[in-house]
Amino acid sequence: MGLKKVVLKRKVLRMKFKIIIFVAVFLLFYSCRYSFTGASVPPHLKTISISLFDDQSGYGRATLREELTKKVVERFIQDNTLKIADRNTANSILEGVIISVQDNPVVVGAGERVKRSRLTITVRVTFYDMVKRTKVWERTFSNWGEYELEGNIQQNLELGISQAIEKLSEDILLATVSNW
Repeated sequence: MGLKKVVLKRKVLRMKFKIIIFVAVFLLFYSCRYSFTGASVPPHLKTISISLFDDQSGYGRATLREELTKKVVERFIQDNTLKIADRNTANSILEGVIISVQDNPVVVGAGERVKRSRLTITVRVTFYDMVKRTKVWERTFSNWGEYELEGNIQQNLELGISQAIEKLSEDILLATVSNW
């Protein structure tokens, strides 16, 4: 009987040890997950002003800077980490310049005819902390949208531009509120 008690105690100890290890690993992963989910905006920044993006790309689309600025503003409104404010009262300012727009073939069909094209927009964005009067970061973002060169080409091009702007606005938001 004594041997059975010793074996039973060892099994109980092993089970307790496994439970402790499981809880420790769970807490470790849970705490890591928690540390990455919150915004990394400094607590003194509550508002942001987003200036109309400048267009130095030479692409020739007159509305490109308005489209990009509008989408970035929409992203910040949806996210709600920083409230949109007037430039004179905002705690932070976001400024951007469209550096380039490139349109390159992606799919070439028979007779070397381009069937699908990729439009890539590159922007340089600067985020300022107006409370501390410092530049928080300056980064270059580049993203793309694809479109078909068949059917209604103009409508397809609009879709490609929209896809690129959508991705860029998400990248800019994440960089600002999560420092990614």
